[in-house]
Parts: sequence; structure tokens; C-alpha cells
Amino acid sequence: MTGSVLAIVLAGGKGTRLGPLTLHRAKPAVPFGGIYRIIDFPLSNAINSGLRKIVVLIQYKSLSLSKHLAQGWGFLPLALGEYVTAIPPQQRVGEHWYQGTADAIYQNINFIEQEQPEHVLVLAGDHVYKMDYGKMLDFHKSKGAELTIATTQIAVSQARHYGVMSTDDDYRITGFQEKPEKAKPLPHNSHDCMASMGIYIFNTNVLLNYLYKDARTRSAHDFGKNVIPLMLRTGASVYAYNFVDENKKAPKYWRDVGTIEQYWKANMDLVAVEPVLNLYDEGWPIRTYHEHFAPPKFVFAQEFEGGRTGVALDSTVSPGCIISGGRVQRSVLSHNVRVNSYARIEESVIFEGVNIGRHCHIRRAIIDKGVEIPEGTEIGYDIDSDRERFWVSTGGIVVISKAEHIEAPHEAMPAIG
Repeated sequence: MTGSVLAIVLAGGKGTRLGPLTLHRAKPAVPFGGIYRIIDFPLSNAINSGLRKIVVLIQYKSLSLSKHLAQGWGFLPLALGEYVTAIPPQQRVGEHWYQGTADAIYQNINFIEQEQPEHVLVLAGDHVYKMDYGKMLDFHKSKGAELTIATTQIAVSQARHYGVMSTDDDYRITGFQEKPEKAKPLPHNSHDCMASMGIYIFNTNVLLNYLYKDARTRSAHDFGKNVIPLMLRTGASVYAYNFVDENKKAPKYWRDVGTIEQYWKANMDLVAVEPVLNLYDEGWPIRTYHEHFAPPKFVFAQEFEGGRTGVALDSTVSPGCIISGGRVQRSVLSHNVRVNSYARIEESVIFEGVNIGRHCHIRRAIIDKGVEIPEGTEIGYDIDSDRERFWVSTGGIVVISKAEHIEAPHEAMPAIG
């Protein structure tokens, strides 16, 4: 598989639905699960699948993403023709930036023609899942397909966010709708429909042909809106591949973390006693860049320190964290977080370098890098009050942006002990 496939990861989107988390970084660069970035999942899938030629197309606020790729993904030997490399917009075929998913590939068409792969694997850089793309390629070849689309079942009520398709008994796609208001359900399941995961395998000559065709039309230059419907109208051989989950749990795990609620829930999936997403499987590792921090530390025991207890329960705590007499429950802490005495954190996602002051109470919050939370601050208990100070999602998740200044409460709680 290694030499015949070029993987292209689309990682240039703004991710506006993630609110403050994408003010300073591209969506695929958003931290996830304490030590990872979202893009680590499709990249790890590619490496675990035997792929060794991987291009990441970047665009929007790409500094953080480029730095992460250089630090954590530069281990393949370029001298042997293997690489994970970031490519910014080249404007080789026009003066505009990427207009859509198909246009992003088209603007890098010279690179594809230079590499001459047999197949091109197109991946979204902002989904969390575990998948062997080699199995999908085997399916693609067995069907004699020109394009294969990875699919998963979703609720009909969620169809307006995805490309939805129908197939014949041989999995050949017979109909495709991009983000329909009313989707066609599965034949034997009126509650679910078949949705695209944004993962495509093309025969290279077919991809180039349709990219050139699409570039000559007035369109959104998008795979779901334009290229796939055009291929179906012109009789191309397009098949649906039913997602095989390497997470090895039921139900299948694939998360589009495109909204604050989805992102928060995906992080909460990690803190259960039996986590829904298994990050501890040595047979399918998720790789990332590991910074050099000291081990996490928990200090103060209640019986000796007048009620101060440094403890984390049902949580993930990253290197460099110090839980100094505070309590963390059902939460995800990135590197170098400090939780000071008598503070309480529940169902929250805390990014690197955050300092939680004494007596703070925080729940159902996402706090970005480098934020100082003053002593006695409450977040997540009075949503109306929180909306006056912070960004709050429709589901009541409070989000504090990177290095945001927070005013101290008028009356901080008195210190105890």
C-alpha cells in the first residue's frame, strides 16, 4: 500500500462553530484529550495503515498546526521518499485561496502529477476515530471502483450536517444529497441514514479528470456539493465503504467535533471507567508530539492539611500538572495545569498552562491556554451571569479563550487553614 497511495489531509478550515477555540488556531490544531491535537487521529490512522506519503493542506491560522507537524510528525525518512509534510496555499492555478475541498486538491494538482500515485486518499483533518484505510483500499479495488466513500450510520435528524447517500445491494451509490433537510432513511431502519465521513479513495486519473472538469465550471468546488454529484451523473463507478472501527468497541466510534457540544462530549468520552474511545490500545497507537514536562503531582492529604486534598477522580491528567489541594472530577487536563487549594473542577476541559486559583468552582467549561482563573471565581453555576462575561454555547458549555483576562470576584472567599 505504501507506494501506491498518496494521502492528502484537508486541514485549512476555520472551524467557526468551535467559537473561541479557533480564534488563534486552525480547527485540526485544537487540543484534544489532554496531550493530543485533533489532527493526530487521521495522521495516526494513516501511519498505522502503512501509508508513508502524507500531505497536509493548511491555510487558516496555520502557525500552531505547522509547528505541531514539524515537532511531532517529522520522523519519516524523506531520503526514502516518505514524509508527513504541510503545504500552504500555492496559488499555482489562480490568485484566490482555497474555495472548497475540491479546489484545495486542484490547487495542488502539480504535486499529485509529480508523485504519480495509483490512488489518492482524501481525509478530513478534524474528525476523531480509528480506522484502517488499507481495508478500505482493498474494498475499493475489489469493486473496481473509481471513487469509494467511507460511510457510517447517523440519525436522520442529523443528516443536514452531512452528505447522505443511498446504495444498491452491491454498495454502489445510487443517490447522493449534500446536507439535506430531509434525508432518505435506510431501507430497514427508518431512524438512521448513511452518511459520508469525508474520507475518499480515488483512482488518480479519475480524480484529476474530474478536478479539471469542476475547475472549468462556476461552482463551490466542493466534493460533496459538486464533484461527487457530477461523477454520479456521468456514470462513474462510485461505491460506499461501511466504516470498520479499529476502536474495537460497540457502537462504532466516529466523532465530528465541529461544535463546542460535540467537542466537549468527545472529551468526556475519555473519562469514563470504561472509556468509549480507547486510547490505551498498543496495537493502534495515537501518536503526537510529547513535550518534556515533569510527571503530574498531587499534593496535600486531608488528614494532615485541614481539609485540603489534591485528588483527581475519573479524569485524565497530563504531565506537568500539579493538583495542589484541589479536586478534579470527570475532567481532562492538558500539560502544566495547576489546581490550587480548595478549588473544584467538574466535567471540564482545561488546556495547557491554565492556573486555577484557590476556592474556584468550575463545571462544564472549556478553558483555553494560559488563562489565570482568579481566586474564588465561579464558572458554570450561573449561566446567565456567565454569558455576560464569557462565550457560552447553546448547550450551556462555558468557553474561555486563550490568555483571556478574567476579573477577580468582588469578594473572594476567605482562605481556610
